[in-house]
Amino acid sequence: MKLNYFKDIFNHQTRTIDSAVFVLAITSLTSAILGFFRDRLLAGRFGAGDELDIYYAAFRIPDFISTVLIIGAIAAAITPVFSRSLVRSRQEAFEFLSNLLNVFLFFLIIICVVLIVFAPQILPLITPGFPKEKLELTVLLTRIMFLSPILLGISNIISAILRVFRRFVVTSFSPIMYNLGIISGILFFVPKFGLQGLAWGVVLGGFLHLFIQIPTLFNIGFKLGKIFNLKHQGLKEVIKLTIPRSVGLAATQINLIVVTNIASSLVSGSIAVFNLAESLSRPLFTFIAVSYSTAAFPALSLAFSKGDKENFNKMYSLTFNRIIFLLLPLSFLLFVFRDLVVKIILQVGKFGLVNSSLTATCLGMFCLGIFAQGLNNFIAKAFYALHDTKTPAMASIASMVVNVIFCLSFVRLLSFSNFFRQFFVDFLNLRDITGIEVIALPLAISLSAVFQFFILFVLFQKKIHGHHSSTIKPN
Repeated sequence: MKLNYFKDIFNHQTRTIDSAVFVLAITSLTSAILGFFRDRLLAGRFGAGDELDIYYAAFRIPDFISTVLIIGAIAAAITPVFSRSLVRSRQEAFEFLSNLLNVFLFFLIIICVVLIVFAPQILPLITPGFPKEKLELTVLLTRIMFLSPILLGISNIISAILRVFRRFVVTSFSPIMYNLGIISGILFFVPKFGLQGLAWGVVLGGFLHLFIQIPTLFNIGFKLGKIFNLKHQGLKEVIKLTIPRSVGLAATQINLIVVTNIASSLVSGSIAVFNLAESLSRPLFTFIAVSYSTAAFPALSLAFSKGDKENFNKMYSLTFNRIIFLLLPLSFLLFVFRDLVVKIILQVGKFGLVNSSLTATCLGMFCLGIFAQGLNNFIAKAFYALHDTKTPAMASIASMVVNVIFCLSFVRLLSFSNFFRQFFVDFLNLRDITGIEVIALPLAISLSAVFQFFILFVLFQKKIHGHHSSTIKPN
């Protein structure tokens, strides 16, 4: 009886964008609460020091693969292609999916194995400030974590397909399971395996992320076929759409690699402070921007596939307005109460007052750009629905260049006494706090996100209302 109950929930089909947003928002809130608990456990057990620096630095390469090849690129590419195939024939759509899963898994395993072998040569480029022992442990954790992109790769492809069928409930539970896996690693694996337990917790999270979605995939009628066709037309189109999107996402990930590179040369714990602050800012972005963008994307893709320009424009405008009118006031409130938020969630155990002050300041800097990051996510997906992945990629590259310049400039300006440093010390009450150079990193990311937003906004308006409007029709 209970199994049937859960089966009905996970196979529930949402009918409207608003209902999908509601489901995604509730589960995002649940995932955020688990994320806060996860970060509290990490901060209290390890503090902002070498151990968390190692853990977050070890994420960089696996996260690069997950994000560039999977979470954004493949998911963004397959949704419009699968939607168009589904309009023609369900059998054709499932054959395309079988081929994609088989080909993708094959090449993903090869990529991960190669990077596991060469991790000792790659990581010194990312963390040049790490001493030998710290670097060796980072390499070990990185190698373990490379199991995660393989699991998350398949899982996120499945998520993209299930969202086309409006199965938002089960896909929105996947991040919750991912967080539960990491929390299990902190509570049960770390006492037994030490810092390696954190990496195994990430792998467990990836497995749970995939496992929860498989029954629903089969329930919609999918059966994995023995197809491995590199010349499949749908696969070619996915690759065509993915390449520019991968370039754009690579630019975003390079921003984080640059941040890790710079932070590794700052005081111990700078990488941890940056990542903890980013983690606290992320739920607001996920709760609103990702929920609306994820819910609207399949509908926008279908509207484009059917040639329904009026409905496409209506959904775009409505979603854009809701994101900005929610994100602006909430990010302002988070900025105002940043110290209280950090104190309640993180200030426990080894995470002391100095760590708390720096993390709260970094959180405040992230708040300046949350609205821009949220709208960038949505506008980019609107471009993807139009089968245009090149424009967001170019905007990401431009933003990356601006971010690198800002990071290097701001860190330099905060490293010695001058007007710029004194302004932030006085305005953010950082007197007698050492290591404030780290706040330059989230400040740079926020300002570059605002820069990227203006580029995407102007270009999309030209595309749908200007002389490019004739392109808003199905191929």
